[in-house]
Amino acid sequence: MLKCTVARLSSSPRGFSLIDTMLTVALVGTMAAVAVPSMTSAIDGQRLGIDAQSVQREMQLARLAAVSTNRPIRVRFNCPSVGYYRRVELIGSVNNPNTGDDADNQAARRCNPAYYPFPAADSDPLSRPNSDGPTAQLNSKVSFGSTQTLEFWPNGTVHVYSSTANQPWPQMGSTPVNILLVKGATTRSITVNSLGKMQIQ
Repeated sequence: MLKCTVARLSSSPRGFSLIDTMLTVALVGTMAAVAVPSMTSAIDGQRLGIDAQSVQREMQLARLAAVSTNRPIRVRFNCPSVGYYRRVELIGSVNNPNTGDDADNQAARRCNPAYYPFPAADSDPLSRPNSDGPTAQLNSKVSFGSTQTLEFWPNGTVHVYSSTANQPWPQMGSTPVNILLVKGATTRSITVNSLGKMQIQ
């Protein structure tokens, strides 16, 4: 009786057949093909979310700096080059910024830390600027889709450039400004209204 049982056990098949192996490989391949795009999309969304939060925080700091220092603060995008952004104190007067930040030779330099270092060389209120922030950069795979330079005033309101309006820059109207960040086909939008309220969508 014992011999018969041993014989039956030793003659049972062991391992996987070629068909079993091929089916397993095909199943794993199919699952990977489905999972990889979802993972890529999730990573893109995460990168965009992190950068959107950083840009939103910089704009919030600009508004806070404007209120606390009683000086207009701007946030410039793609400045000094593509993918960079910086909050900068307005040089000159809001009534005539063309003599300061918007002068032809200043616009290209305003975000450049070589010309305007962070922190400022001194805190003398007579030598502007004193409230510039550091130059920040988006992730190398993220870019700005659409932007508009925002000017935060000491009363907390947000102003934007208008080619048809006289100086100073007019307060933003009822339509909010959207700062768009793009990574591949994925986007995030930071909406800013005239009172400085911001929301990431």
